[in-house]
Amino acid sequence: PDCQTRKMIGNHKDRAVDEPLRDTRTLVVQLRDRIGDLIRDAGLKPGDRLPTEAQLTQRFKISRPALREALKLLEQDDMIYVEHGRGRFVSAMSALQVERPITVFESVSDMTRHYGYETINKVLSISEEAPDKPVSEHLQLRPADRVIRIERLRLLKDVPIMYCVDYVPRSVISTRLYDIDWSGSLLAILEQYKSRPRMSAAKVSAVMLPDDVVERNDLRDFGPALLITETCFSTAGIPVIYAIDYHRGSHFSFSLARK
Repeated sequence: PDCQTRKMIGNHKDRAVDEPLRDTRTLVVQLRDRIGDLIRDAGLKPGDRLPTEAQLTQRFKISRPALREALKLLEQDDMIYVEHGRGRFVSAMSALQVERPITVFESVSDMTRHYGYETINKVLSISEEAPDKPVSEHLQLRPADRVIRIERLRLLKDVPIMYCVDYVPRSVISTRLYDIDWSGSLLAILEQYKSRPRMSAAKVSAVMLPDDVVERNDLRDFGPALLITETCFSTAGIPVIYAIDYHRGSHFSFSLARK
C-alpha cells in the first residue's frame, strides 16, 4: 500500500525451507520469501544458478504456475535474473543485507517483535469523529464520512518507545467501538472485517513529539523520533488506515538498499 508496493528485501528469521507454507501472506509471496531464504541459507553468490523449476516445485511441494509467479517477483526485485536457455541466476542485489529495511510492510506488533521487543500496548483514547482535511484526503472519504481515531502508546517495560494515532473509516467496522479490544493488532482487527491492509504508501521524517502530546501524556523524556505517516491499502486498493507513528529514536533504526 504509494502506491508503491513495499518490497521485502531484508533478513528473515530462519525457517526450514521444506516446511509446508502456512501464514497470512499470499502463497506466491510466501514462496518468494522461502526462495530468498534458500538463496541465503545455501550460500548462493551472485552469478550462481538457482535450482531448476522441477527441483523447486518438488522441494516446496507447490504448483509450477505458483512457482513461476514467485520467481517473477524475485526478478522484479532484482534478486535474480534470467538468461534464456541457461536458467535463472542470483543477482548482485541478493548479496545486499540490510538490518531493518524501511520498505517492509508489516503490523507494528510484528515490527517491534523483529527488534526483539515485547511491548505493552496502552490505549490512550478511542473515538468516532469527523475527519479533518488531511485525514479525509488520505482515506479518500466523502464529506459526510466519519472515522475511528485510535490513540495508543507502546511501552517496553515502563519505557514508552512508540506513540501512534490511527484513523480507520467508520464504514469499515460495523461493531460498536466498546465491543472491540483495541490493545491488540489493528491489522488483525481489520482482518475480521475482511479489510486487512496488504501494502502502504509511507513518508518518513525526523521530528520531536508535538508539544501537546508531550504535555498530555507526560512524554518529556521521549526525545527525537522517526515519524512515519502511512496510508494502508487493502488488496483492492481501498485505503483502510491512515497511521501517524512516532518511533523513539533511541530504540529504532531502519535501513534501505539503493540501486
